[in-house]
This record gives sequence, structure tokens and C-alpha cells, in this order.
Amino acid sequence: MDLDVVFTGTAASVPSAGRGLSSMLVRRGGEQLLIDCGEGTQRQLMRSTGLVDLDAILITHTHADHVLGLPGLLKTFALRERERPLVIAGPPPLGRLLQDMRPLIGTLPYDIELALGEGHVGWTGEGYEVRSVPVDHRVPAVAWVLSEADRPGRFDVERARELGVQPGEDFGVLQRGGAVTTEDGTVVQSTDVLGEARTGRRIVYTGDTRACAAVREAARDATLLVHEATFLQADSERAAATRHSTALDAALTAAAADVGMLALTHVSTRYTPGMVQDEARTVFPDAFVARDFDLVELPFPERGGPVLHPRGGRPRRARGTEPAVVDA
Repeated sequence: MDLDVVFTGTAASVPSAGRGLSSMLVRRGGEQLLIDCGEGTQRQLMRSTGLVDLDAILITHTHADHVLGLPGLLKTFALRERERPLVIAGPPPLGRLLQDMRPLIGTLPYDIELALGEGHVGWTGEGYEVRSVPVDHRVPAVAWVLSEADRPGRFDVERARELGVQPGEDFGVLQRGGAVTTEDGTVVQSTDVLGEARTGRRIVYTGDTRACAAVREAARDATLLVHEATFLQADSERAAATRHSTALDAALTAAAADVGMLALTHVSTRYTPGMVQDEARTVFPDAFVARDFDLVELPFPERGGPVLHPRGGRPRRARGTEPAVVDA
């Protein structure tokens, strides 16, 4: 099952010539989820993946730079005569915001299914779910955590044959965790022919937050942590006052959680990307500053670590299973 993310907006608070406001597209198999929807998100999608038919929009909080793209995107879906429902999930204040936006959006030919709360499931797909985790910001805010279920271990074909299992339907039963009876009456359990369960992949997107225990716990052993890095440590007092993180905060979280790759977003024009990346890499070498239209591919763990495709281009792979990163 393919899984990747496309960074469609990586700026903090205001857009710049090279960065749009907060948004990220997650693609798993045929399903496509948008996390946050800052001003101009639909144009960012058109410039990268095309304006995809989203399954859900997951909002971290209701500050303007994370939600002002919603009216235009919802209206465009209406003009394209979308019919199937669209899930919109986020913290409780999102419900009131959507009501206030109704005069801008107008009548929609499709239903919006709201999933509001903190610490709730915003989206469920085959073999995975996306759950919110409350974080520490100036307004009610959540991080979003995509978690896949563990997969069965590798099926040992030779061992199954040795035990008298015939290829065909019985192989499938064992692979799905069941048991079969051979022609001589021997009961073969799935555990007899399957290796250890294979861990699913996990993506954590923090939105805006101070470094907090909830994110560290949610990100433990995550494949990819996308963490805001609005400030540098030299401005840590301002970061604390506004309940944002520094690049060092993000790196310390990634190191404590032992994540596979750290992507830094919500980048301020106060600093160059190199400054932000350098600070993070003093603690977590596999960190990079995400740019608009960067793509991170997340293969199954047994096939290697995350791979960064700069601006969606050709990937540069690290050695072995280490995640690939490039300079910003």
C-alpha cells in the first residue's frame, strides 16, 4: 500500500513568495486526506498534485493561517458537482467557524460530515485510522496521528507445505490469521507459518503547539514527524509566550520519540531555512526543513526508511534503511 505526503504549504502566519500557508496532503492507496487548509491551498494543490477529490479535511485549529482556504475549496468542489459527502474534522471551535463561513460558501450539493473533538478519530480507512491528540497552543488545537494496524508476518510457504497444507484457499486462510486442517487431520495454526507481526507506519502532524508530552508520546517510533518550528532557540521566550516551538524543541521531541524522519514546517521569514535546519540537526541529524511541494515517500519498514523527493523530483536515498534528507 503506497503512502506519501506532499507539503502544500509550509509558511508561518503569512505566505511568502516561495511558501504557502499551512497544509499537507496525505495519500494512502486511493484515499487522499488534507491536513489544514490555509489561504491559497487549492492553488497549491493545482500546482503540485492537481485539485484532488479529497476524502477528508483534518484541521488542527482555527487560526486564520490554517483555515482560510476552506471556503474557496469547498465552493470549488461544489462547482465541480461533487456529490459524495466530505468529512471535515477538527477541535470543537471548528463547528462554529464553519457556521460563520456558511454565507461565503453558499449551498453545497454534497453533505459535510463533521467530526469534532479532541482525542477522537477523525478518519478511518482500511487498515488505518487518523486520530487527534490535544496539544498546547493559544486556542483549542490538536495534532493528527495517522496509524496503520500491524500487518501479519511473512508467510512461510515451504513450512506450510511441510506441514501438509496445499496451496490455494488454505494458504489464504492462514495468511489472514486462521487455522486449517490438512488431509491427514493435522490442525495448522497461522502462528505455525507466519513470522512476527510487521509494524504499521505512523505519521504525526503537530499543527501549532509548544513542545509537549502529548506529541512526544504520540510520535514514539513514528515513521515521520512533521513538527512546527516557528522560532529558533534564541527567541525561546517569544516561542513560549505564543505557545509555539523552536527548531531545537522539535528536534528534542524527535530524538526522545525515536522517529524515523523529522520534517520542520511553519517556517518564519525571520530566519533562513538553513538556520532552522542547522539548529535542529545539532540534536536530530535526520531533520530537514520542508519546502512547498516536497514529497516524502513512506515505504513499509522492511523496505527501507522514508525518502524525500525534493519538490516532488527524483529521490535521493540514504544508505541502508536510514531516512533520506537534503539541504533546504
